[in-house]
Amino acid sequence: QVQLVESGGGLVQAGGSLRLSCAASGRTFSTYAMGWFRQAPGKEREFVAAITSSGGYTYYQDSVQGRFTISRDNAKNTVYLQMNSLKPEDTAVYYCAASRYSDYVRPATRKYDYWGQGTQVTVSS
Repeated sequence: QVQLVESGGGLVQAGGSLRLSCAASGRTFSTYAMGWFRQAPGKEREFVAAITSSGGYTYYQDSVQGRFTISRDNAKNTVYLQMNSLKPEDTAVYYCAASRYSDYVRPATRKYDYWGQGTQVTVSS
């Protein structure tokens, strides 16, 4: 069992930056691939980025490529999402998720076994 708690969300102006954190419980964090997803009001949840269990490979949605960076610190059981050059369309609740498939970095939500409660990110224009 893995429990995930996101933090770091907030209100920021367009062009600004935020860093989200996702702290995981349990001793097996380093065996899970991790992903970030987001859900805007009235829209379906969408994939943002993912990272393999070792941190050696990452994958991004096209709209955030070059602006967002996913990383992890297995010693701290934490995964991060650094978000730069934020746009109003990035406004959403951001969720982290854990996949038991250690090398999985694709968008299919069914491949992720555990989810956090989410943290709100609001980007004003």
